[in-house]
Amino acid sequence: MTSAYPLSWPPGWPRTDEYDRRDGKFNFRKPGGRFWTFAEARNALLEELRRLGAQDIVVSTNFKPDRNGIPVEGSRRPPDQGVAVYFTLEGKPKTMARDTYLRIEENMRALTLTIEAMRAIERHGGGQMMSRAFEGFTALPPPMVTPPKRDCWDVLGLLPTRQIEVIRGAYRALAKKRHPDVAGGSAAAMAELQAAYEEALKEVNA
Repeated sequence: MTSAYPLSWPPGWPRTDEYDRRDGKFNFRKPGGRFWTFAEARNALLEELRRLGAQDIVVSTNFKPDRNGIPVEGSRRPPDQGVAVYFTLEGKPKTMARDTYLRIEENMRALTLTIEAMRAIERHGGGQMMSRAFEGFTALPPPMVTPPKRDCWDVLGLLPTRQIEVIRGAYRALAKKRHPDVAGGSAAAMAELQAAYEEALKEVNA
């Protein structure tokens, strides 16, 4: 499940270098010229998502959320004020993110205006066009993370030793449990054990 805190940046979305982020405070203003507050920008973003028909909304930022998972402005601001939103639309996972601006208010406003423009397409009879437009915001699965390789002695259940018979004994005992023909064993477990055994022997003979 995507976390609201800290910021969970969507896989595949390019990040703006911190030195390239710009001040967008004067780009986004309320009627009358007043700047958007944190709460106003956040609430407008959530409201626009609801109007879109988004479900399971998660607003992910580096601002700690309240008990409902909604980000709240704190006394200190994090260096990275990007924002990512995750939601489902017509049963499909979607994501959008923005970190172009220095302040989160402008990043949230940029997302809000993008969603508003998408809804405008639907209002003018382009429901299918809107669906196609949103295909570009389909959430990608998180990248596969390869678990770190375990130390050979850890796999064998031994402290480092130069006694070959001890190593062979540990290997044989574990092989009886890890062999794929044995209940609870598997090819992967046996392969890990075999690699650890060979590595341990190399260390002894080095």
